[in-house]
Amino acid sequence: MQGTVDGFSYGLMTPVAAYLMACLGSALGLRCVARTAGRREGRRTGWLALGSACLGVGIWTMHFIAMVGFQVEETAITYDMPLTLLSLAVSILVVGIGVFIVGHRGTAAVPLVTAGVLTGLGVAMMHYLGMAAMRMNGEIRYDTTLVALSVVIAVVAATAALWAAVSIRGFLPSLGASLVMGLAISGMHYTGMAAVSVRLHDAATHTAGHAGSSFLLPMIAGPFIFLVLSAVVVMLDPSLILGEDDDWYAEPRRA
Repeated sequence: MQGTVDGFSYGLMTPVAAYLMACLGSALGLRCVARTAGRREGRRTGWLALGSACLGVGIWTMHFIAMVGFQVEETAITYDMPLTLLSLAVSILVVGIGVFIVGHRGTAAVPLVTAGVLTGLGVAMMHYLGMAAMRMNGEIRYDTTLVALSVVIAVVAATAALWAAVSIRGFLPSLGASLVMGLAISGMHYTGMAAVSVRLHDAATHTAGHAGSSFLLPMIAGPFIFLVLSAVVVMLDPSLILGEDDDWYAEPRRA
């Protein structure tokens, strides 16, 4: 029996909230990486690490906020906690690899493409690990064409984000880049979700259920608090307060 899938059971609330979270993570990640050039190695590493965490956490939180609105009408949905936490670790780790590559090697073609592909694949891996963590009285199936498209979108979005992090000058252009990146990340997620269908088991419960809302909301709270605290750290950086935020652009970056 085919399940009735609804990815927007709360209307526009979850996709809008998810998009804003993706924008927040992207904005913080871009600003952190933008503070690395011209800094001592210790401070550079710290900013790159924080930027990696902000991007990874923002993407992960965007995914699971969007999943709050996901339901299969005929069955309740829960989540496997170890796999859910693993998807968060993968998001931060693989995004971090890409961020550190461009943070130290710049945006020459080879390091940028390498970092973009690795980061995009990591984002896609996070998404599908999060989907694998779902538990329901049925089996999730995927349209392979749409899955492949979602991976391509993830790679392109990641490459553009990493390029923007070290190339776009000034606060307002970076803000604009984060809005575009939020749209790209959300587009990757909903393309992947469009590939989903559910084949119910014979003994279906016929009990509608959202995707573990009682589990996801407390899980999302921690990463959200982390992003808020990270925003405070970024805003209190002396270079921003003293109006020196873009001085480093005067120094050429080594490819």
